Amino acid sequence: MKRSLGAAGLLLGAGSACFAYGALVEPRRFHLRHAVAHCLPPGSPELRVLHISDLHLTANQRHKMDWVSSLARLQPDLVINTGDNLSAPVPHKVVETLSGLLGVPGAFVFGSNDYLAPVFRNPLRYLVASSNAHHTADEEAPPPERELPWRPMRDAFVDAGWLDLNNARGELEIKGVPIRLRGVNDPHIELDDYPAVAGRRDPEALELALCHAPYQRLLDALTDDRVDLIFSGHTHGGQVCIPGFGAIITNCDIDRDRVKGLSTHTRPGWTSLLHVSAGLGMSPFAPYRFACPPEATLLTLVPR
Repeated sequence: MKRSLGAAGLLLGAGSACFAYGALVEPRRFHLRHAVAHCLPPGSPELRVLHISDLHLTANQRHKMDWVSSLARLQPDLVINTGDNLSAPVPHKVVETLSGLLGVPGAFVFGSNDYLAPVFRNPLRYLVASSNAHHTADEEAPPPERELPWRPMRDAFVDAGWLDLNNARGELEIKGVPIRLRGVNDPHIELDDYPAVAGRRDPEALELALCHAPYQRLLDALTDDRVDLIFSGHTHGGQVCIPGFGAIITNCDIDRDRVKGLSTHTRPGWTSLLHVSAGLGMSPFAPYRFACPPEATLLTLVPR
């Protein structure tokens, strides 16, 4: 009996330590991921792309704001933002945080938490919810107080020269490299309209695509159109991972092996590169990470 009680005590103590680490330490242990993507037209100069996602900013996250602001020192050639910047009505703080990067060419799409504040749910629901789950925009008929002031943030991004790719296309030229971009509004709440941006790639340009959540239907459509590189976020890298096993869930229908980092997506006749950011934050109602620190990624794009 004493041995059983001792083992139970050790297990309880280990669980408490893991929970404390996941709630108090890892969410502040920001990490810069590096990756090399072979996707540029032959003969192009290298391009450095900073991918940020899922900031989920609230008013009191000074440590996060300072770390993200420090990324301006990297002097990227292009900034990609795949949404969920907000978890509270603080668009001015998002703009302040990203101000050092707004002078760099950039492009963005939004996620559901740019439009609607998160609501309390049992945190365990996140760990047992179906990875295929998605939500329609009017599923809960959200009350007005849940609506977030996303328009000032969008206007600040656009005024700085960033491309709004929510169901839209855009073009850039960086270091002489022609870049064609397309994006969709958040597929997790079914705001995406891929037919509005569909079409085969320009073989003389770099083709980039943005979608907040990497649902298979969009990855298939983008790869069928022979996009070179797809950027997504939303998954939080699983947020809670098991060492040696990886993510428990993905919060969409992508497989666990591609829940974060650089991978590929293949369709008949073409393979696109896919980069999924593990993101910089999480819902204030599920404020923990384990074996999955918050991150941004600096990708070096090199010729195919």
